[in-house]
Amino acid sequence: MLAFKELTAVTAPLVRDNIDTDAIIPSREIKSVSKSGLAGGLFAGWRYLSGAGRIPDPKFALNDPAYHGAQILLAGENFGCGSSREHAVWALAEYGFRVLIAPSFSPIFYRNCLRNGLLPARLALPQVREIAAWVAEDPQGNRPSVNLASCEIGAAGGKIWKFSIGADARYGLLHGLDEIDQTLKMSAAIAAFRNADRQARPWVYELNGSRAPAAKPADGG
Repeated sequence: MLAFKELTAVTAPLVRDNIDTDAIIPSREIKSVSKSGLAGGLFAGWRYLSGAGRIPDPKFALNDPAYHGAQILLAGENFGCGSSREHAVWALAEYGFRVLIAPSFSPIFYRNCLRNGLLPARLALPQVREIAAWVAEDPQGNRPSVNLASCEIGAAGGKIWKFSIGADARYGLLHGLDEIDQTLKMSAAIAAFRNADRQARPWVYELNGSRAPAAKPADGG
């Protein structure tokens, strides 16, 4: 998983509440289980005047040249609600977003972000709107800096906004580790526990009438 530490980037505003996964990537845009080929369908229902013709809607923020190259997205409450489709996160990531800033996220969507190297930063709605207003003055010039180590978003003139993220989520993103990677880092301790437990409860480890082999740490554990 791609680690995240710090990013200064163009920031696109989409400060609406309850943006669901079908708005992020409509089901008609999901034609495979692959993580690739989804960026063109991101926000397709809002981004295009005609879904079939892919005619961009000039009123949509991502079609505004001022926000070209955006890697940070500002959103409203309950971002990513709706279905559990991981394609929503894949589409955002393939488009180029690394940071999503919103007051709250759907729990499943939030976890999917963490598993794919996207930073879901929680920030109160008035502060989200404050950043959006500052960015709108000069989208290409006014680029927020997001620092995961300090959990801060910085702007010109020394302005700082503190965002929240869980300690485990923060650790995983900083080191590029998903839940499986973090579990494997404890493989030696897990193997030691299992071998000790085998001595205390040998009957639990019987396999087809014989004893199961002793546990070994995973490679590199």
